[in-house]
Amino acid sequence: MVDLLKNIFKGDKVVWIIYLLLCLISIIEVFSAASTLTYKSGDYWAPITSHCVLMLVGAVIVVVVHNIPYKWFQALPVVLLPVSVALLLAVSLTGLFGDGRVNGAARWMSFMGIQFQPSELAKMAVVVVTAFLLSRGQTESGASPNAWKRVTGIALVVCGLILPENYSTAVLLAVTVYLMMIVGRVAAGRLLAIGGIALVTAALFVGFLKITPDKTLEKIPMGHRLTTVKSRIQEFTDRRQVPAAKFDIDGKAQEAHARIAVATSGLIGKGPGNSVERDFLSQAFSDFIFAIIVEELGLAGGVLVVMLYIMLLVRAGRIARKCERTFPAFLVMGIALLLVTQALFNMMVAVGLAPVTGQPLPFISKGGTATFVNCAYIGMILSVSRHTAALDKKREERQTAPDPEVKALNNDEEFN
Repeated sequence: MVDLLKNIFKGDKVVWIIYLLLCLISIIEVFSAASTLTYKSGDYWAPITSHCVLMLVGAVIVVVVHNIPYKWFQALPVVLLPVSVALLLAVSLTGLFGDGRVNGAARWMSFMGIQFQPSELAKMAVVVVTAFLLSRGQTESGASPNAWKRVTGIALVVCGLILPENYSTAVLLAVTVYLMMIVGRVAAGRLLAIGGIALVTAALFVGFLKITPDKTLEKIPMGHRLTTVKSRIQEFTDRRQVPAAKFDIDGKAQEAHARIAVATSGLIGKGPGNSVERDFLSQAFSDFIFAIIVEELGLAGGVLVVMLYIMLLVRAGRIARKCERTFPAFLVMGIALLLVTQALFNMMVAVGLAPVTGQPLPFISKGGTATFVNCAYIGMILSVSRHTAALDKKREERQTAPDPEVKALNNDEEFN
């Protein structure tokens, strides 16, 4: 049995433990937080059953992917990047000219009855191609100008296609690519220039939203989400005390009830399954699941979840340091930065430190496409860790192997 488990769970054991703990927390908290889905379906077990099936499929994806040599991942963008770009164009056109909107945004596509988000595939393609281009463009002084220019160009195209329907995902991907360029040794002057341009553009964009009436924003081509972004920024920046009744009447209770969940949690929480605010949060099982975790498991449970993501980033850094080649190192760091940055976005929204973004909590929130892609990310990290473990083993063998002259002397002594 032990040998069987070793053959299945290869790679870094700490990453496996972090992944399994996050999955365990997910099953418990989604079961508790899916009360609205239970009410709609009329079946108490249906939401958690479907979630467990998705988690099992995701675990299979981890096992399959982590057995693939990391070198094969370099070929992913050749197919994944053009396909994801085409799908992003298709989903945008569907939302613009068809009836393809869910909650006011066109982010989903259906294939043979299965819904998926093209943006998740695009994120994977951009992370892998960024790692590849930065690794190929390494010189003694850092990344070559051609490398960061290509990375910036690809990121701008993909983020530009994601932006009209999903601002938070576009920002998340742009931040991840920027952090990867820092890891990839892009010159500090270029990084400062890119960061400055991004900050100025963001400031101008926010200013434009504030001074432009909603009716005008709605008339802008591909600007149907601008009013939503504007309202979320205004709600976040407006710190005036608003009566709870106003939230209930306007139907904008998400932030209010998430903060109530956090504020009433205490150190150890109300206990699993005892959440009160889950019945008032329509996205308690997804966007606001961290608020439910804190409400039920308290400050201790919230800190545990935060530490798991930090440990994942630290472990990825250790795996990257052991790599002899730059591509696997950049790939592991890019994946870890993407997952941890997304987790940070989600948790900041839940505790009121950021505007509502609609980003799920990786490995914990209920989901389909995101769950599978995140599991593939873990498989990639484990694949690289298997490679570094093999390198460590070879180093140990070289160190323990006797010197050729000593070995020859020992052979002569045995012969005599």
